[in-house]
Amino acid sequence: MRSTLPKVMHPLLGRPLVGHVLAAAAPLGAEHTVVVVGVGADLVTDYLAEALPGAVTAIQDRPGGTGHAARAGFEAVKDVEGTVVVLFGDNPLLRAETIADLVAAHEAGDDAATVLTAAQDDPTGLGRILRDADGRVTGIVEERDATPEQRAIREINSGIMVFEAGALRDTLGVLTAHNDQGEEYLTDVVGLLVRAGRTVGAYVAPDVTETYGANDRAQLADLRYLLRDRINRAHMRAGVTMIDPASAWIDVTVTLEPDVTLEPGVILRGGTSVAAGALVGPDTTLVDCAVGEGATVIRAHAIGARIGAKAQVGPFAYLRPETVLHERAKIGTFVETKKATVGAGAKIPHLTYAGDATIGPDANIGAATIFVNYDGVNKHHTTVGEAAFVGCDTNLIAPVEVGPGAYVAAGSVIYKDVPAGSLGVTRGQQRNIDGWVERRRAGTKSASAAARAKESGSAE
Repeated sequence: MRSTLPKVMHPLLGRPLVGHVLAAAAPLGAEHTVVVVGVGADLVTDYLAEALPGAVTAIQDRPGGTGHAARAGFEAVKDVEGTVVVLFGDNPLLRAETIADLVAAHEAGDDAATVLTAAQDDPTGLGRILRDADGRVTGIVEERDATPEQRAIREINSGIMVFEAGALRDTLGVLTAHNDQGEEYLTDVVGLLVRAGRTVGAYVAPDVTETYGANDRAQLADLRYLLRDRINRAHMRAGVTMIDPASAWIDVTVTLEPDVTLEPGVILRGGTSVAAGALVGPDTTLVDCAVGEGATVIRAHAIGARIGAKAQVGPFAYLRPETVLHERAKIGTFVETKKATVGAGAKIPHLTYAGDATIGPDANIGAATIFVNYDGVNKHHTTVGEAAFVGCDTNLIAPVEVGPGAYVAAGSVIYKDVPAGSLGVTRGQQRNIDGWVERRRAGTKSASAAARAKESGSAE
């Protein structure tokens, strides 16, 4: 991956690669879940501590191959019996249903192991499944060790296998590294089991894309496209309208209710939820947000915001964390909010910053209003009461309160509380200096226009 980040920790639509694999395995209800880690172990174990606290981590002390890694996993949970499933941390498209069917197929037979296989049009770089004349699995050969005839085989080994625990444990003990890479291959276990007289089964993946992994950023991008399409199809089949599904990027952790409409260019991340009838986009990014029923969010960027039912946001609005919009609230063009609660029916239509604020129901905040919340050291709170009216180009110097039903005159700097029903105004007296333009800007277009107006009498 040419990265300081371990491959399995690279993000993919809401989870790191290994997180997708663990999510697919979770419905099995395994007695033990062991994650074998090597390079970047701390990053992986830190993630597991939060995402899957019950998982056991096993350290692979050197890059000794997949067989060596499996042995490290066994050492972390000794005396395991029953069925053992081996998954790879970079197969994020694997479905829980496929793993369950693989396990069921294995346990229905008397095989020592069952391999998840797939038919690839281009199997370059992948291990090939070897079968005898009767179609029984006899082994797996890695491409670098394969003959030209074996490389022509299209059935590939996904790397995902199910074993009877005792058979796997015993066979791992006799693995060697006599191959081109000098590593212990888990795939060699299959041939060893067959030579020992045990049978090995194969279960063909219903969708070849489930076996895809990522060894570089280009392959990771391919996985991202495939997962995007899978997520979007599932939402659309559940009642979500997407005008351009190819431009909608939705994390697996996002919740969308029926009759949501997504316009082109929508990015929904984290724990975002969108309720029925809401319209999101175009060109909108929501991260860990909740959008209420029937709300509209257009060309906006929001992080950690709650947008109430039938509220309106945008275009070109920025909602920062702890923004709460109640029902029918409006946040308009070029408005930024932070840690602000906006009451039902209240409006901030345009060109405003509202930070550390409580704005009451039906209040109106005029254009170019600034909630001056920071004194250089501390943040302070501003309260605007119910149905209050704040005129354009106003500074509210926190901490300050504008009472219910109060008015603030345009152009004011308010640093004292305005009582309910009062008018707050701070403004110097206007002074007009006659003839200033003709004297100080002589020869300009403005001076000529002023002279013509005086001649016509329109300057009176």
